[in-house]
Amino acid sequence: MSILNTIMKIQAAALVALMSMSCFGTSGGNRPAGDSAAEGSAGKVGPAGKAADFPVHYTYTVKNVYPHNESSYTQGLYWHDGYLWEGTGQYGQSALMQVDLRTGEAVRSVELDGGYFGEGIALLDGRIYQLTWLEGQCIVYDAVTLDVIGSFEYAGQGWGLTTDGTYLYMSNGSHEIYVLDPAGLRRRDTIRVSVGRRRLSQLNELEWIEGRIWANIYGSDQIAIINPEDGVVEGLVNLEGLLPNFERTPRTDVLNGIAYDKSTGRIFVTGKNWSRLFEIEIREKQ
Repeated sequence: MSILNTIMKIQAAALVALMSMSCFGTSGGNRPAGDSAAEGSAGKVGPAGKAADFPVHYTYTVKNVYPHNESSYTQGLYWHDGYLWEGTGQYGQSALMQVDLRTGEAVRSVELDGGYFGEGIALLDGRIYQLTWLEGQCIVYDAVTLDVIGSFEYAGQGWGLTTDGTYLYMSNGSHEIYVLDPAGLRRRDTIRVSVGRRRLSQLNELEWIEGRIWANIYGSDQIAIINPEDGVVEGLVNLEGLLPNFERTPRTDVLNGIAYDKSTGRIFVTGKNWSRLFEIEIREKQ
């Protein structure tokens, strides 16, 4: 089931990429995951840096390892008030869950209708927003009760979702991230993500960390660190080898899921049907 959906998602992403190229031209084109967009000169990530200095290449150190439910096809992840919150996918298996970090078990969960393939999630102003892949529906929950309190329609595919505390930021598998007003999901702006002069597509799960958008690059072991002001990829985090081979099974899928604990600075990452969730610390690659 997961392999079939992965193939379908890659095909759908290719269609989105072709549509984007026809709308914005082919100079540079869209970047497939794991290609030479990951190659470039290093520089300092931050406001003082110049586009020519980027991307900075990062590697990682594992600080802690926690259990993760292997049945969870992770599509969205965030940290709030001592718990992980996870949105999962697959038709008939999609859910929104409040997860205990230490055990990896769901404390509370809400199952989606079987016709929905769950995607990214974000918490904003007491509401949890959950995208769906092809259904064009964003489900809205009360963050306390987890009751469904509404929904919004949107055009195209839904992939990743995050927030800066004011607006929502949504990916659709292309090189674009939409800036959305949470009241109705009206599009306010579009961020076009690039590495140098080349566009970076396959942007998946998103997380807002210290003024930057961290994005899983679908089908790869990399995370892009994106400046939301201009779409420039200021950093690339290579997480190759994070999940050891002995932890992998035939159902193990790709890296996906980033959560940030603002109060402590902890960063958590995992993947679809992974057995582990990792707290990592990144450092510039020498």
